[in-house]
Amino acid sequence: MTAISTPQRRAGLVLPPWFLRHAGVLAVLLLIGVFTATSSDVFLTGANLLNVSQQIAVVAVLAAGLTLLMTAGGIDFSLGAIAAVAHGVTAQLIVAGVSDGPAVLVTLALGAAIGLVNGVMVTWFKVTPFVATLATSTALGGAALLIIGGQSVSIGDHLMMIGFGEVLGVIPVSVVIAAAVCVAAALVMRWTAFGRNAFAIGGNESAARLSGIPVVRTKLLLYTLGGLLAALGGVMLVARLGAASPGAGGLHLELTVVAAVVIGGTALHGGSGTMVGTVLGVLLLGVVANSLNLLQINPYYQDVALGAVLAVAAIANHLRGRRT
Repeated sequence: MTAISTPQRRAGLVLPPWFLRHAGVLAVLLLIGVFTATSSDVFLTGANLLNVSQQIAVVAVLAAGLTLLMTAGGIDFSLGAIAAVAHGVTAQLIVAGVSDGPAVLVTLALGAAIGLVNGVMVTWFKVTPFVATLATSTALGGAALLIIGGQSVSIGDHLMMIGFGEVLGVIPVSVVIAAAVCVAAALVMRWTAFGRNAFAIGGNESAARLSGIPVVRTKLLLYTLGGLLAALGGVMLVARLGAASPGAGGLHLELTVVAAVVIGGTALHGGSGTMVGTVLGVLLLGVVANSLNLLQINPYYQDVALGAVLAVAAIANHLRGRRT
């Protein structure tokens, strides 16, 4: 039987474990929301909330893949660069006359292949994940600019359903895609042998190997899945922008994704993490960025805020790891 604290018993209140685990993030999110709502009449409008949800959809998709990977003790700093390459490839394929469906499939396959290369470097050649994926990120950053020739490449009215379509006339398709990816990742983490293997590897890789868990294969699949989802994020990005742009994706997106996952409580050393936490982390960063915009604060402070939040989250992550 799960133990319930005495104060909760006396109050007759049983809070769900996920709420207790992420109470800090929820409290910060609530405080920022209340402050912004009292300072701006626009914050709680339907149009603004939909705008925020669309802005964080790409981050949520990439963060889902990174959460799975980090539970196994891995890391991938190339996700933003993969998204940048993917959005450029998609645009160029469409401009070349390839139909939307095949263009998207080719892009997703490319993202998966890049993720697999990362996995091979980490598992077969024993390159540390940080170095391997940073090298990939650097190379892909240049490749993304070469693919689009350093200038915007318009896709016209292609991919309109992904970029501007709505479900039930209200919910953006991009948000539905992000929600589906996050729910699927949560189910994999909680209810499948693959998810349990990832947690076991992150908890103690040597013990996982000795117990018969296919460590190399699991890591390869995780990196491949991360690349696939990053490419999906790139497709969503070009669909929303209506063009491939030199400033899309890249390092800023990578840092935002890593920050969201760490803020959500996924352990940097592996073995612990939840998709609920990741979604809250994504939402918190989205609300912070939106609040700074609505309050007309210098946009450069967004990077300052992102760095500060990531630093605090990393320290909290470390302290939490010492207690477990």
